[in-house]
Amino acid sequence: MTRKVLIIEDDPDIARLVQMHLRDIDCEAQIARDGAQGVAMFERVAYELVVLDLMLPGMDGLAVCRKLRAAQGYVPILMLTAKTTELDRVLGLETGADDYLTKPFSILELQARIKALFRRVQALAESSAEVASDTILVQGDLSVDADKRRVRIGEREATLTAKEFDLLLHFVRNPGRVYSRIQLLDQVWGYNHAGYEHTVNSHINRLRAKIETDPAKPRYILTVWGVGYKFVEGS
Repeated sequence: MTRKVLIIEDDPDIARLVQMHLRDIDCEAQIARDGAQGVAMFERVAYELVVLDLMLPGMDGLAVCRKLRAAQGYVPILMLTAKTTELDRVLGLETGADDYLTKPFSILELQARIKALFRRVQALAESSAEVASDTILVQGDLSVDADKRRVRIGEREATLTAKEFDLLLHFVRNPGRVYSRIQLLDQVWGYNHAGYEHTVNSHINRLRAKIETDPAKPRYILTVWGVGYKFVEGS
């Protein structure tokens, strides 16, 4: 099955190279030369993956990533960049990128990362099918609609990023189970994110700010000191 991929990259040589080698793994790729064009193309076509350069003219990759994540539906994003600092990597992941590849990169690694992202999407789809009976999960005044990806606290709707929603849904489906930061990175963000435990912390803090009445005294997402986090059990 041929998959539709959007490449947002202002370097024409890199864009054509990625496009050419994506054909080898049965992907049909289209190229956008800047962020604004990439967002416009994304809104018109149902892509299954976005390869996104961080350093773009005009609207940079982080701004593009936020725009894509604000859209309905989940599409994996692989971010490319010439930057190598940890802060840049963390910013990309926290903005909503699923994986991160630093230039120069090998074609084999690029293909492997993309295949892994497609496998993760397939696994998530299968998992969602298995738990179709728990489309709407309720805990106290917190309601999570897994199908529509909506969260309500009482009468108020909370606006979450894609990764914040994924993290909350993972917690709600596994009440009482304690997860370390490494486990959450693996199960919510996917492979190859070791060393970014603080990404989990920042997402937890933002989630609490959006769903808790008093984030300093959380009712739902609880800290298990020395271990990690868990979602509250019971009503």
